[in-house]
Amino acid sequence: MRHKRLGKRLGRSSSHRKALFANMACALFLTERNPEDFEGLYQSDGVTPVKPPKFKGRIITTHAKAKELRPIVERCITIAKKALPHEQAARQFATDAPRNSEAWKRWRESENWKKWVAARAPAVALRRRAFAILRQKEAVRLLFDEIAPRMADRNGGYTRILKLATPRLGDAGNRAILELVGRFDRSQKSSQKPQFESEE
Repeated sequence: MRHKRLGKRLGRSSSHRKALFANMACALFLTERNPEDFEGLYQSDGVTPVKPPKFKGRIITTHAKAKELRPIVERCITIAKKALPHEQAARQFATDAPRNSEAWKRWRESENWKKWVAARAPAVALRRRAFAILRQKEAVRLLFDEIAPRMADRNGGYTRILKLATPRLGDAGNRAILELVGRFDRSQKSSQKPQFESEE
């Protein structure tokens, strides 16, 4: 019996389950890449090119895995949102000069660099917390730079699960879509009552 033990085991050991959820969360965040980033990428056979996803911010998996993955994805987005004010505060001390240029070297030795480091330190710590969960630098970069600013005005509920009608071929597993909210939301159109000539 597994009394008071949260989460499903999904028939896997703890390390296997942790790696599975990290890979699936990275797969969800990496769908936000630009189509140009997929050029030059090939499958494991070295011949088949990797195609960009048809829909950004969406993966298809089994319903049981989607329900277990959702809290992990939402926790990562919450961690990334906490870094937004620190990165905003650090921008006032940053420089636009190219790295290793003379202007950049002068900025590196100035007091503004120390203020920039002190202001950005909490954001760096939060990026390291997200990396401890995801274990992939590109996914962490997309999470902090693109997904978190988009979710800044939301207080939770960053993902949704949509059950698919057709089961998976092979084992007939129940499939579901796990997607980030905001892109495929339905527009709420206010229905206005028609005006009749007698009412005007």
